[in-house]
Amino acid sequence: MNQPCNSMEPRVMDDDMLKLAVGDQGPQEEAGQLAKQEGILFKDVLSLQLDFRNILRIDNLWQFENLRKLQLDNNIIEKIEGLENLAHLVWLDLSFNNIETIEGLDTLVNLEDLSLFNNRISKIDSLDALVKLQVLSLGNNRIDNMMNIIYLRRFKCLRTLSLSRNPISEAEDYKMFICAYLPDLMYLDYRRIDDHTKKLAEAKHQYSIDELKHQENLMQAQLEDEQAQREELEKHKTAFVEHLNGSFLFDSMYAEDSEGNNLSYLPGVGELLETYKDKFVIICVNIFEYGLKQQEKRKTELDTFSECVREAIQENQEQGKRKIAKFEEKHLSSLSAIREELELPNIEKMILECSADISELFDALMTLEMQLVEQLEETINMFERNIVDMVGLFIENVQSLMAQCRDLENHHHEKLLEISISTLEKIVEGDLDEDLPNDLRAGRFQKFNYVEASGTF
Repeated sequence: MNQPCNSMEPRVMDDDMLKLAVGDQGPQEEAGQLAKQEGILFKDVLSLQLDFRNILRIDNLWQFENLRKLQLDNNIIEKIEGLENLAHLVWLDLSFNNIETIEGLDTLVNLEDLSLFNNRISKIDSLDALVKLQVLSLGNNRIDNMMNIIYLRRFKCLRTLSLSRNPISEAEDYKMFICAYLPDLMYLDYRRIDDHTKKLAEAKHQYSIDELKHQENLMQAQLEDEQAQREELEKHKTAFVEHLNGSFLFDSMYAEDSEGNNLSYLPGVGELLETYKDKFVIICVNIFEYGLKQQEKRKTELDTFSECVREAIQENQEQGKRKIAKFEEKHLSSLSAIREELELPNIEKMILECSADISELFDALMTLEMQLVEQLEETINMFERNIVDMVGLFIENVQSLMAQCRDLENHHHEKLLEISISTLEKIVEGDLDEDLPNDLRAGRFQKFNYVEASGTF
């Protein structure tokens, strides 16, 4: 593919180039001279044109944080990079460069128009963040897989697409395929898609489209379910009870306990373990439900606090507005009287009265401000006391419930010890009819003397 002919050496996007471009594209005549004297801040620039400059690498654009339009066409850029801080960018032209891969666009969430015409791109991907994309120009590239079109279905705002002079544009079904799989598209290769063509395309690919929609619905449902689970988990974390609404905590205790798992083969231990688990999970669920209720109470307390603060500020502002309005009404009347007065002593007297009114208004507003500060301090202190009391009660009750778990654990261990000692005695006496794993039988036998001597397991 032909690139623009330019005998200049590759150039770097340094501050000098950017300042020159901003100056050339800024206001002209008197406004321009004033801007050059005072200097134009890069953060105030909304549009930047850097075409035909033999730029090899995108760099030093981080200062243009409010940029809306960026023109980098007809250069020799090989990689899309250096655009991370341009989150407000709406229009980006990278056509007529040497780009092979779409990348580096993850932060451009406001981009609506993207041109990558005449590059070396072979695959359409890495555009996921561009949820507002309306116009996409990819003509004269190396895209040869028609299935790339399906990727574009996720862009619900896409209305204009250019793919001409790509290998896929030579396919017999090119237009019908795109019209069928991108039904909201209005323009393809700069030509409007009429309703008749859309209907023909839909009929031709109806079976495949229906199957694809079914898969997309399943995937969307899965994504929504995963999102709901994440939100639910976040809610549980806020309440400090995540993973306590089931057997997660109990299962994690035995996840890497190989000896504990081996003991489940002992006669009666399986039933004992199930009973222990059921009771343990009940306590965990009690903690979980209690935590959610307490979190709801804390949320209510926070909402009440926020509402009190809002009402206090609003009432204070209303009082201030009324005092200012009253002053302005009187002040306008005083100004009219001063203009009409001809005697200097009277004018001076009126001015003194106005100054006194201003001082009175200032004192009144300062008094309101101090009242608001005191009111807010009292509200904050009350909120802090309530939250501390609620958190203290929450911790106290959870500790009580966790103590039940410890008591349950101790009881379980005592019963387990009894079964283990009884089993070991049967092994020694040769009265055990149960079929135990060899490693468990051997391992427990070796510890028998220790258990007998210490009375522990």
